[in-house]
Amino acid sequence: MSENTSNSEMLYRTLGSTGEKVSAIGLGGWHIGLKYVDEQLGMRIVRSAIDRGITFMDNSWDYNGGVSDIRMGKALRDGYRDKVFLMTKIDGRSKKEAARQLDESLQRLQVDCIDLVQHHEILRFEDPHRVFDPEGANAALMEAREAGKLRYIGFTGHKDPQIHLHMLEVAASYGFKFDAAQMPLNVMDAHYRSFAKLVVPELVKQDIGILGMKSMANGILLRSNTVTAIECLHYALNLPTSVVITGIDSMEVLDQAFEAVRTFQPMNEEQVRSLLAKTAEAASRGEFEPFKTSSIFDSTAQNRDWLGDEPQRIQQLMRT
Repeated sequence: MSENTSNSEMLYRTLGSTGEKVSAIGLGGWHIGLKYVDEQLGMRIVRSAIDRGITFMDNSWDYNGGVSDIRMGKALRDGYRDKVFLMTKIDGRSKKEAARQLDESLQRLQVDCIDLVQHHEILRFEDPHRVFDPEGANAALMEAREAGKLRYIGFTGHKDPQIHLHMLEVAASYGFKFDAAQMPLNVMDAHYRSFAKLVVPELVKQDIGILGMKSMANGILLRSNTVTAIECLHYALNLPTSVVITGIDSMEVLDQAFEAVRTFQPMNEEQVRSLLAKTAEAASRGEFEPFKTSSIFDSTAQNRDWLGDEPQRIQQLMRT
């Protein structure tokens, strides 16, 4: 990540070794498709965010049954597409399923090319092997990149830092380097199965773009009554993140994101220690990070068909 550059109300950072400049805050796609957020408000949030300087748009093929992709696509009409770095995620582990989901997202988003496509919910130790199988999802994404349907490839996960490290190892064994990786980075994570301590240094070393998510875990962290929303965003911005993706379901929450950027000052070690001391006890068992300690956030566990078939050669092994 390069030094911050400032423009209007936003900070901009470099996305790993891609050289792309992206807004330090990214707009989360899940929230814009929620039932209580009507379509007009969802589109207004996206366009207002872009007008004020947010350029990084997060989304996923599975968010709200495709509603998030569709709303994002509508919001990016009328010249807005050219102003953003567009990311989405696919759940397919097989080449066939990954290709199908990517094409569906391209249609819903009404674009010819997505800037960054990520393998979503790498939650299990077998996921990297399925993704990098010759019949796996990464083969589909590499073909799509050749065809001009996407520019960069990354992966996401929220379960365990060791699985992220395993994904990086398996990728390296196939001679592949990711452009970005997304993970929970928050004031609780620092104390429990910490992505910040275990994965971030490896990503910095490899110059892979670091995408932080769940800075407030959909508000769950705030229920610990230990930290404020602004402190949560400041902590994540203080890490070597390229982008901190945050869910925005109202104009007030959009204002809050810009307020966090406006008031952000890099923190020294002592300031970070002091902030983390507030959350140490509440974070110790992972109860405020249920994405790590329960299956409630695991969409691909509840919808295993999204993953596609196991590789043929594995199925043949089972038969011999």
